[in-house]
Amino acid sequence: MKKKEKSASAAQSISGKLRCPYCHERMEVKALKSLVCINNHTFDFAKQGYVNMLKKAVNTQYDDALFDARQRIISDAGLYAPVHDRIAEIIMDRTTEESLLFDAGSGEGSHLNMIQNKISSETLTGIGLDISKEGVLMAAKNYDGQVWIVGDLANPPFADGSCRFILNFLSPANYSEFKRILTDDGIIIKVIPGTNYLKELRTELFSNTEESEYENNDTLDLLKRNVTVVSEERITYSRSLAADSLKDLISMSPLGWHADEEQVKAFAGEGHKDITVDMHIVIAVKE
Repeated sequence: MKKKEKSASAAQSISGKLRCPYCHERMEVKALKSLVCINNHTFDFAKQGYVNMLKKAVNTQYDDALFDARQRIISDAGLYAPVHDRIAEIIMDRTTEESLLFDAGSGEGSHLNMIQNKISSETLTGIGLDISKEGVLMAAKNYDGQVWIVGDLANPPFADGSCRFILNFLSPANYSEFKRILTDDGIIIKVIPGTNYLKELRTELFSNTEESEYENNDTLDLLKRNVTVVSEERITYSRSLAADSLKDLISMSPLGWHADEEQVKAFAGEGHKDITVDMHIVIAVKE
């Protein structure tokens, strides 16, 4: 079975939980080729194995180089492995029936793939959605077993109460839509950077500037104004990265987007620099 057909088949198993971004009617998979609603709005699966459900094309600041760097840091270097382990545990503690794990802002798909690979459940379907076509295309090329969608978090193509788990990993959130699509017993897993996240980049690239320090209070306050937090935990550790991985880290992080070549060379050096990962994992429910 080709990638296009595999993706269509995976979507077919959950098609009752998908809705049309135009008219909000239920979607069905036709001939392992397209998602179609009763009003005949049609979205074809691409040969690479994803489906574009954006109402109009969007240009983003993210390119292939950034997503390549992300994939290597997340999947190859394993920078976030302890965070993935913990999220997988949280999901496995609650997975007892057929359910959806929706990665809201999935980028090139590595976080979702790494987490789902740690979960021994055939009843959990992973869906990654991102507004960047380049990121979703890369996800579909690299990872099988999930449904990859180009879409908008302001209008996610899910029916009301369709998602048991919503993962929001270092990405913007749309809490009104999250609450609409979350099941009554579902949870939002929000991953937020802590004050020491990538502090080495801040110290060496932005010393004596306002970028040298970070606080997550605004993000937490917005979260708590919109949903009910049931637990918070913090995971902090360091990883030693080689020179190539340090360059990838700069390429993928907004902290490094304005760094010049000399700064990159100075930071990467000969490699084997300890990098701090400091994350808050916040679990929230609708009310």
